[in-house]
Amino acid sequence: MSRIGKLPIELKEGVIVIVEDREVKVTGPKGSLFFRLPLGISVNQLDNKIIAQDNKSVSSGMSAMLGLSRAIISNMVDGVTKGFEKKLELTGVGYRAQASATDLSLSVGFSHPVKIKALHGITFAVTDNIITISGIDKSIVGDVAAKIRSIRPPEPYKGKGIAYVGEKIRRKAGKAAKAVGGK
Repeated sequence: MSRIGKLPIELKEGVIVIVEDREVKVTGPKGSLFFRLPLGISVNQLDNKIIAQDNKSVSSGMSAMLGLSRAIISNMVDGVTKGFEKKLELTGVGYRAQASATDLSLSVGFSHPVKIKALHGITFAVTDNIITISGIDKSIVGDVAAKIRSIRPPEPYKGKGIAYVGEKIRRKAGKAAKAVGGK
């Protein structure tokens, strides 16, 4: 049985969870999120805890789906209370980012600025060369951050590009260092 799936989810103050059929709706101070439970997974609410359970008679892979469903619901509870954010760092001469109300404009070495529209519930903030993507849905925040990073991923020779804050970039030596070292 899934070890993560057995753990109860603690509900924080101000969070309301409604379970109807196989639909879970979590509402909190920052907004509301929906999740459709897979077949064979059920959710029960006791006091201020949520417990996910599986029905092993449906299929043998229910343990994995139980852990996944529990993790998604836990992230929904965290999202409507605290929210999620990812930070990206611009490295390179002339690389700039500018955030407006609904979009992000990147100047990253192309002949034109790259404009990215904010999805519903996503906000951009730029300070120095750090882009902050924030929202209540963890998967959407991560997807938007990955799409922005894919515009100009960090290259291994000079390290220029867009990387996650704290990401280690494996650097390569280059031609001049190879010529000095030997044949």
